[in-house]
Amino acid sequence: MKSTLNLIVFVFTLFCFNTISAQYGGYNNGYGYGNGYGGYGRGGGMGMDRSMMAGPSQGTQSKPKETPPEEIAAIIIEQMKPQVNLDELQAIAISNVLAESIREQGILLKNESSSQDQKIEQIKALKESTDKKISAFLNPDQIEKYKTFMDTFKDMKKSKSKKKKDKDSKEDSKEAKDTDTKISE
Repeated sequence: MKSTLNLIVFVFTLFCFNTISAQYGGYNNGYGYGNGYGGYGRGGGMGMDRSMMAGPSQGTQSKPKETPPEEIAAIIIEQMKPQVNLDELQAIAISNVLAESIREQGILLKNESSSQDQKIEQIKALKESTDKKISAFLNPDQIEKYKTFMDTFKDMKKSKSKKKKDKDSKEDSKEAKDTDTKISE
């Protein structure tokens, strides 16, 4: 009788310890020091990283983070400034115009009620409107430099997308060759 009671107490204690260990992060679950509440390390010492709490759908299928339009505009202005000889006031004004244009372009692209042809026409109209707004901030010499810059910028974007497509097609052909080799073996 006494051994049965000891066994029950032992199992109960073991169960309680396991529950407490799981609740407070256990002993060094790979999260650094002091895994109790307020400990150091990843996950705030609570035993779980926030990404673990989100569930499997978010962790495995994470979408690439969208870059804010202001950051994209800043990158473009940084490249444009020396080539078009922009002063600070022009750079700020054009940056605002570009950020708004990029924001509107994103809205147009996400619009599911428009067809592909309609989206293309709307984006062309937006580009023309943006060019007019930007040209209003530039003097005639800068306008020519701006047009040249935009032409080279388009070529740069096309070459990047072409390189990406070439890289993807090379990877696809490599995978196809690997599959063919495995099949033939």
